[in-house]
Amino acid sequence: MKRQLTAGVAVGVAALIALAGCGSSSSGSGSSGTTTLTFFGADYGTGPSTSTTKYWDAIASAFHKADPNITVNVQTVNWTDFPNKVQTLIQNKQFPDILEGDTAPQFAQGHLLYKASDVLSNTSNIIPKFLGDTDYQGTPYGIPFTTSTRVLYYNKKIFAAAGISSPPQTWAQLQSDAATIKRKTGNIGYGLPLGSEEAQAESLMWFLGNGGGYQTASGQYDINSTQNVQTFQFLQQLVQAGDTQPSPGTTDRKDVWAQFAAGKIGMVGGQPALIPIIQQAGVLKSSDYATATFPGKNGPLTSTLGVHDDIVAFNTGGHQAAIKKFLDFAYQDKYQLQFANEYDLLPATLSGGTAMQSANPTFAPFFKNITNSVNYPSKTNWTTVENQIKTTIGQAVSGNPQRVLNALQHTAASSS
Repeated sequence: MKRQLTAGVAVGVAALIALAGCGSSSSGSGSSGTTTLTFFGADYGTGPSTSTTKYWDAIASAFHKADPNITVNVQTVNWTDFPNKVQTLIQNKQFPDILEGDTAPQFAQGHLLYKASDVLSNTSNIIPKFLGDTDYQGTPYGIPFTTSTRVLYYNKKIFAAAGISSPPQTWAQLQSDAATIKRKTGNIGYGLPLGSEEAQAESLMWFLGNGGGYQTASGQYDINSTQNVQTFQFLQQLVQAGDTQPSPGTTDRKDVWAQFAAGKIGMVGGQPALIPIIQQAGVLKSSDYATATFPGKNGPLTSTLGVHDDIVAFNTGGHQAAIKKFLDFAYQDKYQLQFANEYDLLPATLSGGTAMQSANPTFAPFFKNITNSVNYPSKTNWTTVENQIKTTIGQAVSGNPQRVLNALQHTAASSS
């Protein structure tokens, strides 16, 4: 999620071209008063049976029955390919009416978007913290659709075998526990994924534990801050001591999650999407693992990473009224809960969150973290910076952290 966590079904080049062909230049109102909207989104599934296209197609079909004058054509694309496909569409000025899975500021800067309040009747039902993250010059232009926060997962069976009674609250305790797990059980102490899948998320969790982050309080990029360099120096120690899996700089999150689910890792950072992976592996019972607040340098984090994937509505096709009707329909609680339950994420609406916690208290700790959560920068060049973080920041645990973070800061400052 901003970015998401699982890869879905890839849409081929031909499909993308087909979508582009029905973008803002061709979708519109017919002579009979009908309107066709184009929807382009990220695919959160793991194969054809769980493709997000099926979810949106079902909503589009139900909506069309309720409002026969509006048709919504849906396309989704594998999350890994999503940023490049979106960039291609935008560069070619082939704008969909609705885009799900990207950030608003980069498009709002170009005056391409409707304001959130222009295309959703009840923006007050969107989790305020996350809606505020979509601001551009003080106005929300994005509508969070699905969300998540992070916690520390730990294997209670491994902890018991290693003689550890409770999850760590500080970095020193995590380092000690990881070493003990390796020495006494032969398992990996902490799974550290800094490969290209989602290195920006893992890095931010550790930065927050040392009072760092990607930005200063005033919103300026500060990637090579003293706190962030010190954070990676600590992670280097963890890696060099053998308290993580081998080669964390090239290890993706999905791999350490799979190892945790297989009962081979003592601790990992995670979100609700890890739960079905554990269940599908069939190795750990619900009583064999638990979650806790992620540890910081001197104590548990007071703020954690909060992620949301947003819907933005392009004004280039002139379909504000039709878009608003569709989004009002799509943001019903039943669809928010269906998506959250299918992909093990969290709803973006207050009412959906209340309903989900009532049905399954397991998710309560994740919602508790939202109020004090920190999101990625809402800078117009964040996508460029994020892509470089994904591909290079893992080098900071095997090379020179200062040099790696300096290069990222240079990109952030020079492209803003």
